[in-house]
Amino acid sequence: MSNQDKYRLLEKKRQQALLGGGKERIDAQHKKGKLTARERIDILMDEGTFQELDALVEHRCHYMGMEKNRIPGDGVVTGYGKIGGRLTFIYAQDFTTFGGSLSKANSEKINKVMDLAIRQGAPVIGLNDSGGARIQEGVDSLAGYAEFFLRNVLASGVVPQITAVMGPCAGGAVYSPALTDFTLMVEETSYMFLTGPDVVKTVLAEEVSYEELGGAGVHASITGIAHFSCQDDVECLQTIRKLLSYLPQNNMEDPPILESEDDPQRMDMELDEVVPDSPTKPYDVREIISRIVDKDSFLEIHADYAQSMVVGFARFDGRVVGIIANQPAVLAGCLDCDSSIKGARLIRFCDAFNIPVLTLTDVPGFLPGTDQEHRGVIKQGAKFLYAYCECTVPKINIITRKAYGGAYAVMSNRHHRGDIVYAWPTAEIAVMGAQGAVNVLYRKELAKAKEPEKLRRKLVDKFTDKFCNPYIAAELGYVDEVIMPHQSRPMVIKALRMLEGKRDYNPPKKHGNPPL
Repeated sequence: MSNQDKYRLLEKKRQQALLGGGKERIDAQHKKGKLTARERIDILMDEGTFQELDALVEHRCHYMGMEKNRIPGDGVVTGYGKIGGRLTFIYAQDFTTFGGSLSKANSEKINKVMDLAIRQGAPVIGLNDSGGARIQEGVDSLAGYAEFFLRNVLASGVVPQITAVMGPCAGGAVYSPALTDFTLMVEETSYMFLTGPDVVKTVLAEEVSYEELGGAGVHASITGIAHFSCQDDVECLQTIRKLLSYLPQNNMEDPPILESEDDPQRMDMELDEVVPDSPTKPYDVREIISRIVDKDSFLEIHADYAQSMVVGFARFDGRVVGIIANQPAVLAGCLDCDSSIKGARLIRFCDAFNIPVLTLTDVPGFLPGTDQEHRGVIKQGAKFLYAYCECTVPKINIITRKAYGGAYAVMSNRHHRGDIVYAWPTAEIAVMGAQGAVNVLYRKELAKAKEPEKLRRKLVDKFTDKFCNPYIAAELGYVDEVIMPHQSRPMVIKALRMLEGKRDYNPPKKHGNPPL
């Protein structure tokens, strides 16, 4: 074979790899409203920066006629490039080739970019669109998944891991997205479940659709597995780009600092009117967040899940901060099983990747009831508490209104190595609310009173004046300063600048044992 023949052979293999499963299957992918693996990479990566690896890898299976059916690339496109000018590793499952099913050779490609990402200290992104394990390969395919999961765990807390489920993801394959830091799904075209509708029908005689069982809406609002639910592939990929802009490359770096045109000394006088006069009247904590962070910088995470808490990333004077905020507009901002997990997850991510945590506290307590108790709210709340106590990055808390009882002790505070605690004049820091306290403390007096309601109102007013304020906590040094709401932005920015060099450590140990 001449050199020219060798060059032509290389070009032929390259073209086969680029074509994947062929035009017919690419057209079928488009008809489903889905992009191909390569089209997704082109949108996600900075133009001209993607460098493919292992484009010519083929499977090594000799069963069921597979030896006659080989396609270069073998159902996954892997490589590296830049997003926002920063190195990023990627794998994108190609549904047009063997349904994107995982083979041993296919998994080795993914493992290679995972290993490179850990060694180079750069994020890794997975675009999942796969029919699952390649049945013809049997246990070899399962071994590929197991080795893949190991790398998800080894990379955890070392480099950011983001998974976008952009098609089917079923059976054991679901564990990789669940192990990564952030998961995105696409409405109507993606789903995740361990056992599909056919199995559910056979075992339980229950009729359920793919979407109802494990669609984007289910995982974004009920299970909390999906952090973002996107309308289509393009929105999903754009969201990944935006999310990455808040994250450092690895656990040894700080998040990127951007130039901000928003005045760090800006004070929004309308903040003084956000908290209602009545302590039982709700308000939307997002209004506070939007007014104190750099303009339009808040990226909410888990927006549809556990809505009594709002979490996400934002910037203060260009610096990235993770935000944990009770949401008085939903369940009065009570902590419950789901919101505890939601908050704990973001706190631990921030702690792993050097992102300061700002907490906005307005919480009357934990949501009562047999449902919560039986679902293990004690254990779930302990996860949230554990995350705050373990966290060593800068921690700032603003108590805007209620901080009652055990919920006060669970939220970020001075006693959990909180660095700065501010309170607004509207703050109420107490063992419980005035109504509940009066009912407990003056039960006998109220039972004997001729006019119990009149006495109750008098006692409630007295208790409120004495205890439902921030000043006792401030006198004890548990609150560093009582500030006007409109001062919040400049005060947070000053605190962040002061805490830039913070050094705090946990006792030497292999690892802790959180209440999982």
